[in-house]
Amino acid sequence: MKKSYGKLFIWVAFIVLSTSCRSLFSSGSNIVKSPWKTFADAKAAFDQIVPGQTSTNELKALGYNPFTNSNVKILTYLDVMSRFLPNVSIRKEDLPRPVCDCVEAKDNCQAYEVDLTVTQSKRYGNLFLDMLAFNRKTRETGWSFNALIVLNHDTVVYKLWSGEPNLERFETKKKPLGPLQELDGVVRPPSPY
Repeated sequence: MKKSYGKLFIWVAFIVLSTSCRSLFSSGSNIVKSPWKTFADAKAAFDQIVPGQTSTNELKALGYNPFTNSNVKILTYLDVMSRFLPNVSIRKEDLPRPVCDCVEAKDNCQAYEVDLTVTQSKRYGNLFLDMLAFNRKTRETGWSFNALIVLNHDTVVYKLWSGEPNLERFETKKKPLGPLQELDGVVRPPSPY
C-alpha cells in the first residue's frame, strides 16, 4: 500500500511539474518612462513635426522635451557634425542643406536625439534543464524607436527616424556540464611550474 502512494506521489509531482511550471520560468522587462506607450504612438508624434515650422515649444507638447523625457538627449552642433560626418569620405557638401546651414550656425544649432527601447523577456522550454543551466531558452519581444531632430534657431529644420516596430528575438544558451560549467575559472588544476 505504501508503494502505491509513493508511485502516486511521483506521478502527481511529475504532472504538476510538467504542466504548471510555465509560471515558474523567470521573466523580465525593460520599460522606460516615456509619453509614448507604443511604437505607433512614438511614430505618430514624430509625424506631427514639420521641418521649417515646428518650434521647440511645439516639440515639448509632442513629448520631445529633454528636461522631462529621459529618452531625449540634447546634442550640440559638434554632435550633429559627428552624426552626419562620421568619416572623411563624407564631405560637408554632401549633407542636406538644412543640416549644413545648422552646422554653420554653430551655437544656434542643436539637435534632439531619441533612443527608446521597450522589451519583455520570458524564458521557456524545459524547466528542469533551465534551472540547472543545461539549456536556457529566452524569447524577447517589444519595440524600439530612434529619432534625430535638428534645430536651427529653435525651429526644426531636419528630422530622421529609424526603429523596430515589432522586435522579436530568441536566444538559446547550452551548457553541457550545467551548473559545473559555472565553475569555469574558479577551480583550476595546480600548475606544474
